Amino acid sequence: MHFDCDALCVPEGGKVNLSARPTRVKPIYSSREEYKEMLAQQVEQLRKLQNVHYADNRFSLLLIFQAMDAAGKDSIIRHVMTGVNPQGCQVFSFKHPSPEELEHDFLWRSNRCLPERGHIGIFNRSYYEEVLIVRVHPEILSAEGIADEVISGGKIWEHRYRSIVDMETHLYRNGTRTVKFFLHLSKAEQRKRFLSRIDAPEKNWKLSMADIEERKYWDGYMKAYEACLGATSTKHAPWYVVPADDKANARLIVSRVILDTLESLDLSYPLSSESRQKELLDIREQLKAEEDA
Repeated sequence: MHFDCDALCVPEGGKVNLSARPTRVKPIYSSREEYKEMLAQQVEQLRKLQNVHYADNRFSLLLIFQAMDAAGKDSIIRHVMTGVNPQGCQVFSFKHPSPEELEHDFLWRSNRCLPERGHIGIFNRSYYEEVLIVRVHPEILSAEGIADEVISGGKIWEHRYRSIVDMETHLYRNGTRTVKFFLHLSKAEQRKRFLSRIDAPEKNWKLSMADIEERKYWDGYMKAYEACLGATSTKHAPWYVVPADDKANARLIVSRVILDTLESLDLSYPLSSESRQKELLDIREQLKAEEDA
């Protein structure tokens, strides 16, 4: 079943109204069995493409996941990337910054984790927290040691958006392809998932009172996301607003976008030169000589 992932992409310079974007769409799959089959096929395609990506060694791929709590970031990463070779893939989750990280600019700690060529890097939350949670909770800025005149100037968010876009453009010019996913969850679905975490003992650890407190800022977060997505979605580093109320559908959409991105790179295994072919023949002869000895 075909699904137009491009329809979920935020246009460069466009305004974003999340209330007008669905948190649930018609499923790509017609049954649970078809979902499992489709995901397995896409995971296998991703595995093959990652092998070529690793050998090609010209590009790196950065995948960024942002969302409200319980939107399914962890499960998407787990299900979609399950077949990827861990040697060529790294996942980073960014929590509260350490004292050392607070002594640097807001992009410093994430820049140290950028994927090298041939690798896939996954940011489970990212530097975008600095224009999301920090915007909703501006008191966090005081802990970052930023000069008062920078904050009082009233343009700190515009400046951070510009820094992010400039950095992602720099990365693109140097071979890193950045794809960003906002998992668009409804407040009602979040409530449902929070309740399920209470009812399932093995999920109790996933819920705290802090999660409930953050839920009170829902409207503020939606406004922060709208401003962020509109200011930082570009042709070279697009944002996709993925309907996340249906976890299975979201996984299929995300995996399809990743596959489309890798396929667009025209990857290939390195071609052997004449001297390399001669070297391989020499190696073959040495190995056969061992057998005959």
